[in-house]
Amino acid sequence: MKAMHLNIRRVGNSQGVVIPKPVLTQLGLSSHAEVEMTIEGDALVLRRPARHVRTGWAEAARKIAEAGDDALVMGEFANSSDTELVW
Repeated sequence: MKAMHLNIRRVGNSQGVVIPKPVLTQLGLSSHAEVEMTIEGDALVLRRPARHVRTGWAEAARKIAEAGDDALVMGEFANSSDTELVW
C-alpha cells in the first residue's frame, strides 16, 4: 500500500486520525471494530486484538454462581459515616 498522509484532528478533548473507509475494508474491519494500539519504535501500530477483552467472563461467572462460590471475599464493610445516612 502506498503511504498516505493524514492530519491529526481534534476529537473532543483528544486528538485523532480518521482512517479512510477503503483502508478499513481492505483490513476487514468495520467502523466499530476493536483494535489494539501499541508504539513500536517511532510507529503507532493498530492491530486486531489477539482475543476480545473479557472473553469467557460471562461463562466463568455463571459457573461460579452455579457452584455457589460467589460470596463476597472481603465481606460487607461500611464507612464510618454510614450510620448518618437515612434510607
